[in-house]
Amino acid sequence: MYARNFLVLLGLVVLFSVHETMARPVGHGVNVVVLDAGHGGNDPGAHYAGVYEKDLTLKVVLRLGKLIEQQMSGVKVVYTRKTDKALAPTKAEDLQARADIANRAGGDLFISVHVNAAKSTAAKGVETLVMGESPKEQRYNENALFENNRDDLIDMSDERTAAIVRAYIQNLQFTYGEYSMALARCIQYSYVKDGRQSRGVKPQLLRVLYATDMPGVLTEIGFLSNPQEAAYLKSERGINEIVQALLRAVKEYSARVLQLRGEAEQILPATDSEKSTTLAESKRLKSSSEGSPSEKSNNPKKKGVGKSDRVTSVTHYAVQISASPKEISVKSSAFKNYRGKVKQYIASGKFRYKYCVGEFDTVEAAQRKLQEVRKTFADAFVVRCKGNRIEK
Repeated sequence: MYARNFLVLLGLVVLFSVHETMARPVGHGVNVVVLDAGHGGNDPGAHYAGVYEKDLTLKVVLRLGKLIEQQMSGVKVVYTRKTDKALAPTKAEDLQARADIANRAGGDLFISVHVNAAKSTAAKGVETLVMGESPKEQRYNENALFENNRDDLIDMSDERTAAIVRAYIQNLQFTYGEYSMALARCIQYSYVKDGRQSRGVKPQLLRVLYATDMPGVLTEIGFLSNPQEAAYLKSERGINEIVQALLRAVKEYSARVLQLRGEAEQILPATDSEKSTTLAESKRLKSSSEGSPSEKSNNPKKKGVGKSDRVTSVTHYAVQISASPKEISVKSSAFKNYRGKVKQYIASGKFRYKYCVGEFDTVEAAQRKLQEVRKTFADAFVVRCKGNRIEK
């Protein structure tokens, strides 16, 4: 339990140290909240009996943003849309545009609001989704969402794309994953306080969450396909209760982050190198991961790298146990019994720093080591290295 809590605190330091040069409002754990009203324009989303998802999500987001600004002084609210419009001609481009707005704003959290639908009119309740792949999903997650939301999902039928996405999901545990889950649980708990039926927190392969570089969730506020819930969703009482539930969740999440940041700074004071990290550097790291899932694996090598980044001719294999957008001391307790035994490697993309165990001439030898490492790090995997860089 201590080790898990330590990982959470370590992740918190990583998450917030890149913003050290920015002044934060006293009393809040977040500085910028990005609100995304799902669908819009010629993309109506779910629609039943003249009620459109795009209209309900916009109404909720605008009211929520106004209350956050009024009740959380100093917190900036950024909207992906404030009117009935699509952000791009295609669905994929539209979802990327929403993520781009969030990333440019330097958001501390991202909340995308949607309305659910199902073939059965009996389906009801609220659920909040985080980026991930559930055990029930198959090669192509055809049954994950209703048909009108198919384009919101990442197509996992391409093996290369699937491998990249799964590697990204694995790395979430060291960056934003814990915080996305915390936010999702705050939202679901807040819904339940108002008597809503909870369908839980679920992992889902959502394009918009994959492309955003911050803790983020997509929350489904009810089922338009259920007549009783549809009546609730379009009522003033329903909209107000949903907005208040989300507001409470944002406040609770913000308070938890503020508390954890203070604990983390006491346990893990920032090193001199961490203190010198600038916002410009964090933006550079973010921009390296922009684009579609397949593009994320093909970022060109950065120019002007130092001596430590030079690629040598020595190729070998290693067992990767973690990755981070910022450097972590190889002596960190987060590496458990491999503390001081890991080696830092460099790669392109969002998680530039990779931490591996062992150096092996053959993949077979690395696989044997992998069996041992997985007893401590269940998600470890073998990578090919050239010098101090991870090869694709």
